[in-house]
Amino acid sequence: MDQQNKIDIKNIPVHVEVHQPKSSQGGSYAPRDRIYVRAVKGLHQAIRRYMGFVFMALFMLLPWLQYNGHQAILLDITEQKFNIFALTLWPQDFTILAWIFIIAAYALFFITAFYGRVWCGYLCPQSVWTFIFIWFEEKIQGTRNQRMKLDADAWSAGKFAKKAATHLCWVAFSLLTSLIFVGYFTPVGPLFAEFFTLQASFWAVVSVLFFTLCTYGNAGWMREIMCTHICPYARFQSAMFDKDTFTVTYDEKRGENRGPRSRKDKDYKDKGLGDCIDCNLCVQVCPTGIDIRNGLQYECINCGACIDACDDTMTKMGYPTGLISYTTEHSLNGKPTKVLRPKLLGYLLVLITVCAAFAWTLYSRVPFEMNIIRDRGALFRISNDGLIENTYTLSISNKSQYSVSYRLTVNADIALNWIGPQQVTLEGGETRSVPISLVMEPDATTAKALSIHFSVSQADQQQELLQDSTFFTGN
Repeated sequence: MDQQNKIDIKNIPVHVEVHQPKSSQGGSYAPRDRIYVRAVKGLHQAIRRYMGFVFMALFMLLPWLQYNGHQAILLDITEQKFNIFALTLWPQDFTILAWIFIIAAYALFFITAFYGRVWCGYLCPQSVWTFIFIWFEEKIQGTRNQRMKLDADAWSAGKFAKKAATHLCWVAFSLLTSLIFVGYFTPVGPLFAEFFTLQASFWAVVSVLFFTLCTYGNAGWMREIMCTHICPYARFQSAMFDKDTFTVTYDEKRGENRGPRSRKDKDYKDKGLGDCIDCNLCVQVCPTGIDIRNGLQYECINCGACIDACDDTMTKMGYPTGLISYTTEHSLNGKPTKVLRPKLLGYLLVLITVCAAFAWTLYSRVPFEMNIIRDRGALFRISNDGLIENTYTLSISNKSQYSVSYRLTVNADIALNWIGPQQVTLEGGETRSVPISLVMEPDATTAKALSIHFSVSQADQQQELLQDSTFFTGN
């Protein structure tokens, strides 16, 4: 066999090492060790805080906005209509909601393929609420070391007061955000007033308390468990990664071998040491408690906290920053990073396509609807005047938020006389049944049935909706 074409065989160890759970007093084991997140400042944390503040402010303020005399965003499930400023969506408009979810999914895929799991670290509600809860801990219980000491100390009045104040703030913030969240589905002003005066409906109270409990449990107690064990995104995100994806990565070639040294030690490389001084700050600031120096791990949420902590240490030591950074595998190996690559362009193309389809769906949407119901008692009847008569009920729905006048007409190959109202005015969201009759002369046609076309249009003729039906002649 040609030695140049020989395939190297890689030996795979068959030994499996079993890691036993840590034992604790009493014979049971803890499912996880508590993570005490250390506060850190830096560029990435400033961006994360500002983005979290902006989107949290939007979340809290949007339900209170008014538009045309009603709540600007109200997803009223009981009435089966979603008001989003001037747009009202009904169950028939499910396609629009489907497009919104598809756009969100492909935008997430595109961002992940380009910059890793930054959604999780910067905008995911679980991460945002967790960082807010940690902020309450820092303000009430102190720094990381102070919180660890407080938990290790025996219970006292001071410890109880700090713990109680922390949980009270957690519950209060959970209740506030839950009320606002439920306020997207029911009028938010009356909800607040009725909830605190004990006049809210049963389901409103149950919904608020349920989301309060979920928020308190997720951000206060579960935290990283949601990211590492429950959230499905952590499991399939690697399918979108490649060697050109920017992720939080430790430069092993530059950092190893790690070890402590003084700032004045300029000959550390001669001792076989790399730039990592093994301060463990990257571990202490990580909200999921991983060591980024162990390589890419699915628990990493790409929040950049370890980057800021490491850059601060490198600056103090007088070393170049970037030992931990957003970089690609190709870049670490000295190869050029391909930003515009088939996978990324494919996600972008699909994203643009679904955005265009969403825009076209909105543009072509007719804000009214008509259903035709024939008289079930008889296909036709002979009137007292000897005319052939067919009876219909036109169900007209105004899907807009405004009062609109509609004009009703019919088109056929022969002349048909219309008996009933030909113009109706409906309030926003109103549906009305309009009974009408069509009549013709007995000798107008020899056909047994005629194809006819009902038309409903706005009085200003901006849009028109056509629907086919049949006129039976009795021949």
